[in-house]
Amino acid sequence: MAALRPAEELGLRAGDTEEEEGTPPGRGEEQPLNLGDLDLTSDEFILDEVDIHIQANLEDALVQEALKTGVDLRQYSKQVELELQQNEHASIRDYIKESKNIASLHNQITACDTILERMEQMLSTFQCDLSSISSEIQTLQEQSVAMNLRLKNRQAVRSQLSQLVDELVVPANMISTILEAPVTEQEFLEQLHELNNKINYVKEQAFRETMACADVQHVLEKLKVKAVTKIREFILQKIYSFRKPMTNYQIPQNALLKYRFFYQFLLGNERAVAQELREQYVETMSKIYLSYFKSYTSRLMKIQYEEVADKDDLMGVEDTAKKGFFSKPSLKNRNTIFTLGNRGSVIGAAELEGPIIVPHTAQKSDVRYPFESLFRSQHYALLDNSCREYLFLCDFFMVTGPSAQDLFNTVMGKTLAMFLKHMDAYVCDCYDSIAVFLCIHIVLRFKAIMAKRNIPAVDKYWDTLLEILWPRFEYILELNIQSIQNMDPQKLGFLDTRPLYITRRYAEFSSAIVSINQTFPNERTHALLGQLQVEVENFVLRVAAEFSSRKEQLIFLINNYDMMLSVLMERAVEESKEVEGFQQLLSARTQEFIEEILSPPFGGMIAFVKESEALIEKGQLDRLRGEEARVTQLVRGFASTWKTSVESLSQDVMRSFSNFKNGTSIIQGALTQLIQYYHRFHKVLSQPPLRALPARADLINIHHLMVELKKHKPNF
Repeated sequence: MAALRPAEELGLRAGDTEEEEGTPPGRGEEQPLNLGDLDLTSDEFILDEVDIHIQANLEDALVQEALKTGVDLRQYSKQVELELQQNEHASIRDYIKESKNIASLHNQITACDTILERMEQMLSTFQCDLSSISSEIQTLQEQSVAMNLRLKNRQAVRSQLSQLVDELVVPANMISTILEAPVTEQEFLEQLHELNNKINYVKEQAFRETMACADVQHVLEKLKVKAVTKIREFILQKIYSFRKPMTNYQIPQNALLKYRFFYQFLLGNERAVAQELREQYVETMSKIYLSYFKSYTSRLMKIQYEEVADKDDLMGVEDTAKKGFFSKPSLKNRNTIFTLGNRGSVIGAAELEGPIIVPHTAQKSDVRYPFESLFRSQHYALLDNSCREYLFLCDFFMVTGPSAQDLFNTVMGKTLAMFLKHMDAYVCDCYDSIAVFLCIHIVLRFKAIMAKRNIPAVDKYWDTLLEILWPRFEYILELNIQSIQNMDPQKLGFLDTRPLYITRRYAEFSSAIVSINQTFPNERTHALLGQLQVEVENFVLRVAAEFSSRKEQLIFLINNYDMMLSVLMERAVEESKEVEGFQQLLSARTQEFIEEILSPPFGGMIAFVKESEALIEKGQLDRLRGEEARVTQLVRGFASTWKTSVESLSQDVMRSFSNFKNGTSIIQGALTQLIQYYHRFHKVLSQPPLRALPARADLINIHHLMVELKKHKPNF
């Protein structure tokens, strides 16, 4: 078509010219030809644009080919037009030939349009229905949320209202039980719990101004009054039962503990009645405890030993001091004042928490006890009752801490004051230091027991008791120390080398105090014992000075040191300072005594050995050359007399010492020392200046001497 474009344009233009020539003036303006972009009627027609179109058509390949072949454009135009007409006629024939099909197609298209129109209407209707369903679903959802909220609100209101109604309603069963049932029945206790809950709930709701409370308040008030009346009568009856003679008050106490809620109910609803019952209980039990312990203490003191220590029963008082016409008979065995014996069992585990002493049983059996046993029984009864009473007060009256302590003091205060008064009066006239010291340790152990039970009820009482006992013990100990200081050895009468009764007393007393003091050591006690030991050692030295010979002095000292050490090691700890001190003193005096008894028979040889060893040490061996005669005499004298001398020495030692074991030890030490001296004598004679002496042939062989001396060793 591009190739035909110039010819068509020329044809059109030619036609146009003809029409323009045959057309009346003015019609061309009314019906302009639509030639695309080429508007010949436009006022703005520019010839340059025509040139541009012509130039563009000329560049077409078909046009250029036609121009080159020299085709006549007019002829070519007619040819083309003819072809177009032929094509048009052929197309019309085709349309006519297919007219039925086209009509059928038209009918089908029309039917499809109708169907599609109906479908469009159906879809529109469905869309409307969907939109209405969506709005209905949304409405239903909103209704569901609203209904759910109303349900929750109704449930919340229902739970509160149901609780309110349940708490406010007073069942007929509760009324009949509170009014008619005995307080000891379990049903009464259960209904009392329920009544207490309702009263508390009504108080709470009344504070919130709940109107329904007024409907039940008067009923609950009447029930409360009835319950309080019955509970008051029951508890007063139990309290009055304490006052009956020979009543075991633990039984009504246990009964009250079973109904401890009664007091809790009174405390919450009728404080005046609760205070009245508490005061009645405190007054009753205070009198009962005071009466019981006062009677028990007086009966206990009647079974104490009749013979007790007095101010003259001191360590440094001689046995003859109390003899006189008007003096009372002395103790059967005054050493029991200073000896522990079986008295220490009172602080043992078995007896400390053992059964208390029953006075009338002891009187029937005519059994007597030392004071510390009575003290233990008295205070163990106090401990047991105090623990039970403190726990009862805390449990029944619902008190703790300082309040519990104050209530306990109100109940037991008079009893504890009576105890302290009794102890103060007794201790002021007591001179039995071991009894006082045992009482101190009984208190310390009882205090530890109550601490283990976590009951602080009588801690202050224990402390006050210790404040009474400790000073008295220290005072008695100081009296004993002073009595030893003031003791005059010349008043002892005839003296011999056997142990003194005073040192025996000290040993027994010191071992008793040390053994008791092991569990709860006290530095003040150690200091006083150390002071007492120093005074005893000084006293023994003063008495030893009364003997004329050093040998007798040493025998006396060794006998006393050995006796004190034996007692201390038997009854006290071996590592104690007292044992260590006397071991050193005994060892030193024993060594000195061995030298003393070896001196008469073997003094010459011992002196020569010491002198010679001194010369050898100084390097003066030449001075030994002038000692031949002396050496010969010593060698022959020892060989001839050593057996007799050793026998005499052994007998003398065994006669001098009361302790066979100690005497044996001294003999062994003396023989060992003798062998050592004779061995040293051998070594001196082996030196060059004395090596050639003929007397060396008379020396006894060391091993032979040892064998012979073993024959003189005492056997047990």
